[in-house]
Amino acid sequence: MKVVLAFSGGLDTAVILKWIQDTHGAEVVAYTADVGQGEEEIAGARAAAASCGVELVVEDLREAFVAECVLPAVRANAVYEWYYLMGTALARPVIARGLVETAAACGADAIAHGATGKGNDQIRFEMAAYALKPDIQVIAPWREWDFAGRSDLLAYAETHGIDLSAAPKPEYSMDANLMHVSYEGGVLEDPWAAPPPDMFRMTTDPEAAPDEPERVTVTFDRGTPVAVNGEALGPVELVERLNAIGGRHGIGRVDIVENRFLGMKSRGVYETPGVTLLLHAHRAVESITLDREVHHLRDELIPRFAEMIYNGLWFSPEREALQQFMDSVQERVTGEARLKLYKGSAEIEGRRSSSHGLYDEGIATSEADDVFDQSDATGFIRLRALRLRTLGARRISEGE
Repeated sequence: MKVVLAFSGGLDTAVILKWIQDTHGAEVVAYTADVGQGEEEIAGARAAAASCGVELVVEDLREAFVAECVLPAVRANAVYEWYYLMGTALARPVIARGLVETAAACGADAIAHGATGKGNDQIRFEMAAYALKPDIQVIAPWREWDFAGRSDLLAYAETHGIDLSAAPKPEYSMDANLMHVSYEGGVLEDPWAAPPPDMFRMTTDPEAAPDEPERVTVTFDRGTPVAVNGEALGPVELVERLNAIGGRHGIGRVDIVENRFLGMKSRGVYETPGVTLLLHAHRAVESITLDREVHHLRDELIPRFAEMIYNGLWFSPEREALQQFMDSVQERVTGEARLKLYKGSAEIEGRRSSSHGLYDEGIATSEADDVFDQSDATGFIRLRALRLRTLGARRISEGE
């Protein structure tokens, strides 16, 4: 038997690798998807895999992650429960696809992951894998073994000589990629406790951010960001550039208690500097390019769309159908927005569109104009108020 394991090099997946070898008698292919977590983490994964006698397979999926998942979510303004930008959820589809494709390429019988039985990621990995290869076998050790927690894993690792010297050892769990870093568990499980001040990796403490504001302009073409400060950039480079700009001003920190798909509440802390800037700028360009009713209809669907992504339904027909609608709405969203960044805040200073702008200063002006006859509003208001006047008259006649 051969198994492709999603491998991070941390305690869980290092133990899982050895456990699958011993329990299933399987040959394990350790697979790491490079979604922008950084060379240090990948080097740690290599060392942990080597300590188990396995060579690590690393696949660069940064371009696919941003172009196929992050930017489509930006075009839809997808935010879960109004705060979470879903950096973890958006990375899972490309990682799952990488697992399935690697399994096919090396003739593996199954894939495996280190997600726990309480979390969302088990659902995201497996729903994606089954959508792509319906007969795939999935091994989920946290749902199979008898280990109760971290102390059991540490004991197992010590017994079997697993080298964890390069693995991270924080007081919480962490997941990093090009879009964000998420933190949960450990000291963060108390929703009243403040995050450790030295925890954050992508963003400066807003109080320590520069005392002078910085302006940044983002250009969109049909809803997709294509340039920063007038410089055309590819998807990966664009997010990296905005991460650096937003990060030094402390942009994009969020601390929430969210509703997991399985029904429990979970406290998560996230930092997403670049995509936070993208969403502010995107909304600004939409405000002058989208028809009101189309804009409002799309906004009604954002929570449903975000929920699909959060719940692991990226490869579902409903998400794909709704994505087509979201993208069709973006056909007119071409223009640019200017943001002012200062100590954790991102303010819109300007927005414009030379090709599809619907804002007409001649109509909106408070000064005299030859376009809008203000007396027309009288009939409009009376007609709009007809049902209210009818109801009000009835209530008065009934003594209310």
